[in-house]
Amino acid sequence: MLLFATLIIISLMFYIFYKVRYYRTRMPMERKWLSGKSSIALGLFVALFGINQLFLYQTTTTYLVSAIFIVFGGLSIWNGFKMYKFYLPHAIKEAEHAETQA
Repeated sequence: MLLFATLIIISLMFYIFYKVRYYRTRMPMERKWLSGKSSIALGLFVALFGINQLFLYQTTTTYLVSAIFIVFGGLSIWNGFKMYKFYLPHAIKEAEHAETQA
């Protein structure tokens, strides 16, 4: 249980970290890339929260709600990973272009 609680807190901290970086940057492709990373962290938070609830309570309602959390977390991780992979080369090109401009 302590492991899941620690992982939940770490994933929430990563989500907040990436959202702060998202609001600080002005480059659009880097923003989308950071949005993908924050989506992965948020999905991990939600999925781990659902898994943690499975160990705490053993009721039908808990199983149903935990399954919903795990599915939505997994979908968020999958979507975030797709965004991350798609926008990474664009963000690299954008950073190189900004470096040559400065």
